[in-house]
Amino acid sequence: MRLMLSSLFYKSPFENLQKHADKVKECAHLFKEATVCHIGEECKKFDILTEQVARLESEADVIKRNIRNHLPRGIFMPVDKFQFVDYLREQDKVLDEVEEALFWLSFRPKGIPGEVATDIHSLVGAVIPPIEKLPELVSLATGYFRSKSDEQRDTMKSLIREIRQDERAADHIEREVKFKIFEHIKDPLAVFHVISFVGHAGSIADHAQNASDRMRTMIAR
Repeated sequence: MRLMLSSLFYKSPFENLQKHADKVKECAHLFKEATVCHIGEECKKFDILTEQVARLESEADVIKRNIRNHLPRGIFMPVDKFQFVDYLREQDKVLDEVEEALFWLSFRPKGIPGEVATDIHSLVGAVIPPIEKLPELVSLATGYFRSKSDEQRDTMKSLIREIRQDERAADHIEREVKFKIFEHIKDPLAVFHVISFVGHAGSIADHAQNASDRMRTMIAR
C-alpha cells in the first residue's frame, strides 16, 4: 500500500522529457544560426552562438540526469523503463552531434569553401525539421499515456512517419553534398574538414529519427 500511495505523488518523467526536448529544439535553431553565420564569414557571433549551444547542452544534461535518477519504481511507469531511457538517450545524442558539428566548424575560421556553401546551407536546413518535431512528439506521448486515446496514437504515428521522411530527405542531401565535396574541393585538408562536418550534421537528423523510432516502440501494441 505504501508503494501505491507514494506513486500518486511522483512527478511524471514525461514532464522533464518535455523540458529536455524543448532544449533540443532550441539548440537546433542556434545550430542553424551559427552555421549560417560561419559560412557567410560576415557574422561575428559564431563564438557567442556556440557558447549558447554549450550552455543549453549543459542544461539539458542536468535534466537528463534528473530523469534517470528519479524514474518511478514498481509498476506505475506508463511505459517500459528501458525503452523510455533509450528514447532519452537518442534525443540527447541530437545535442551531442550539434555540439560536435559546431566544434568541427570552429577549426577553420575562414568558413566553408564557396564551392559547396550553398549545399551546406541546404543540408543544415534539412536536418532542422525532424528536431523541431520532437517536442510535439513528447507532448503527444504525455497525453497518450494518460488517455490511451486511439486518435492521439494515430496522430503520433503520423508524426513519426513525417520525422522518418525528413530524415530520408536530409540523408539524400548529405550524400549529394559528399559527392560534390570530392568533385569540387582540391585541398585534402579542406575535404576532410567539410566531410567531417557534414557527417555530424547528418547524424543530427539520424538521432532525431532514432528517437522517434523508440517512441514508436513505446506505443506499439
